[in-house]
Amino acid sequence: MTIEVTEIAANQIKKAAIESKLENAPLRLAATRKEDNSIHYGLGFDDIGSNDEKDHSFNSNGVEIVVADSSIGLLTGTTLDYVELEPKQFHFVFLNPNDPNYSPPTET
Repeated sequence: MTIEVTEIAANQIKKAAIESKLENAPLRLAATRKEDNSIHYGLGFDDIGSNDEKDHSFNSNGVEIVVADSSIGLLTGTTLDYVELEPKQFHFVFLNPNDPNYSPPTET
């Protein structure tokens, strides 16, 4: 199983990479479990060449994703999306069935 990036999220990631002059840098995703069993997420562009041999690499919608071995169990099956949570307020969200607080999105 891999990690997916929606087309909308991929377009935003590519735009941010260009604006940051990091077009060739992979996107690193990270996750840690908190004391209350919820999951804390992190994402950012990775320094090229800093990948550890234990890193897992995926490509989804043209975005190269890198995940450390320590995070892969928490992120497997996750979809990264970019959604409007409030009017004109867009955010990246992790749709992760491994997260106890996850509930599948519903159509409105």
